[in-house]
Amino acid sequence: MSKVPITTTGAQKLREQLKTLKTVERPRISRAIAEARAHGDLSENAEYHAAREQQSFLEGRIAAIEGVLANAQIIDISSVNSDGKVVFGATINLINLADDEEVTYQIVGEIEADITQCLISITSPIARAMIGKQGGDVIEVNAPGGVIEYEILEVRYK
Repeated sequence: MSKVPITTTGAQKLREQLKTLKTVERPRISRAIAEARAHGDLSENAEYHAAREQQSFLEGRIAAIEGVLANAQIIDISSVNSDGKVVFGATINLINLADDEEVTYQIVGEIEADITQCLISITSPIARAMIGKQGGDVIEVNAPGGVIEYEILEVRYK
């Protein structure tokens, strides 16, 4: 299996989530199962079946996170400096040339991408258009609504 790129921040968040799932959620669900068992007949015990279902989802999530971390190529952004060029982990300030709207994105791995936090996947069309470019360059992004032109204002490695 090939390594999946992830930032150190993204890997740390996954480790914290994994710790919470194992030390908080797993014991909570175990207690809920034990409590439901104490109510008697398991064949008609909705609380028991719900708790077992929660346990199943939890164990699946734990396995998924462990798999991601095992196959992760953790990239320390602070040690990256590509002479102002856009690379994985870079934070980029852009301006939309059509409406002068400024946006800031950080290019991250698919696992940690979250557009609500301006974290875009390395495989997204806008990230692919930016890779290798630098401040002052104009890029064209093929979006569902047509081609959008952006100018790269600044590239940072934080």
